Amino acid sequence: MKRARRAAPGPLPVLGLLLLGALPGLWTVLLRREAAALPEPRPPAGQPPGRWGWGRSPAARGESAGGGQKTFRTLLAVPAAATDREERDGEERLAVTDSQPPADTASPVERGIFWSRELEEQVPPGFAAEEAAAWLSAARAARVASLERGGCGRSSNRLALLSDGSRACVRYGINPEQIQGEALSYHLAGVLGMQERLPPMALALVEARGRQWEPVREELRGSHWAEGAVVSLTRWVDNLTAVVAPAPWGAEAGAGRRLQPLSAGELVGLPPSQLVELVQWSDLILFDYLTANFDRLVSNLFSLQWDPRVMRRATSNLLRAPDGGLVFMDNEAGLVHGYRLLAMWDPYNEPLLRSVCVFREGTARRVAELHRRRSAAAELRRRYRAREPLWARLGFLSERQAELLQARVDFVHRHIAHCRAQ
Repeated sequence: MKRARRAAPGPLPVLGLLLLGALPGLWTVLLRREAAALPEPRPPAGQPPGRWGWGRSPAARGESAGGGQKTFRTLLAVPAAATDREERDGEERLAVTDSQPPADTASPVERGIFWSRELEEQVPPGFAAEEAAAWLSAARAARVASLERGGCGRSSNRLALLSDGSRACVRYGINPEQIQGEALSYHLAGVLGMQERLPPMALALVEARGRQWEPVREELRGSHWAEGAVVSLTRWVDNLTAVVAPAPWGAEAGAGRRLQPLSAGELVGLPPSQLVELVQWSDLILFDYLTANFDRLVSNLFSLQWDPRVMRRATSNLLRAPDGGLVFMDNEAGLVHGYRLLAMWDPYNEPLLRSVCVFREGTARRVAELHRRRSAAAELRRRYRAREPLWARLGFLSERQAELLQARVDFVHRHIAHCRAQ
């Protein structure tokens, strides 16, 4: 029996199959033409272009280096985990970039109340400890070759040329407590970590027939210095210039306004040179409060009552070295003489301290340690006796003065804590 032969398909079914197979390709072509006709998307107003593909590399936009789109085969070759990782890395880089301030607008203050380390590193070094120790040793061993009038304050003081070629201001106090205050202030600066701001200072005993003073025996007769008096030898520094107090202690204070606190917010945008000077001023005001020194900025504030422009003039006993470092000169009013006159001068010294709310971290740390241990007078005495051979000639603080020093340290510590709480 013969099988029936199957009929061949007609032309219409074959044509339909061909059209059905071509539909995906035609659909893709139409989609590409439509996409090409659409405008390129733009970011919404106020959004950074980078987040919408603007300004990014071709690879970040999903394109090849040649500018065309990646092929389907290429996309399949990239694991999904790697793609997710690239996206996460990109988001993290963007977040880091957005969170970091530009280098030129970095804050000069850290943790709200401390000068930044970068700013402190720009402060001129002043009188290095090794350099100061070498000068003091040489000055104590040198002979006084000549004495000259002028250049060292009061008419009773002299400018001395020493046999080693260096020069020193020889200060003869109106009474011994002024020389004692000068010496104790110098060593308290060492306890506080700011001794580099004070010129090296040593005590000397006036003995007309002694080896040190023999070359100037005749000059001593004309000076009216008492035999056996203790004087201070302070290293002479050349090319010092006057310093006018900056804001908020300068002209603003002279305009009859209350002193405004120096805080972190008002420091942004100030030039580096001004910030470097303010770092030193914050130490100076703290130091003068602890020593109750009225013969510097406080005396200028006191003079406002009859001289409204005094704050525009040079600050007493404060000079600037050629490298920009401040030099805290002539501290005779500190500790002893100043403590005797607290009632008169603290109405000026205390507002000055309250006007500072940014500090060197090292200074604040030392104040905190002296407060915690209640050891201000003990630390000062230990340093004074170890580094000044003639300390016993003048003696140390009385018990009452030692208590006042500790009380003032405690007050400064509370003030720093208050600034931190702000």
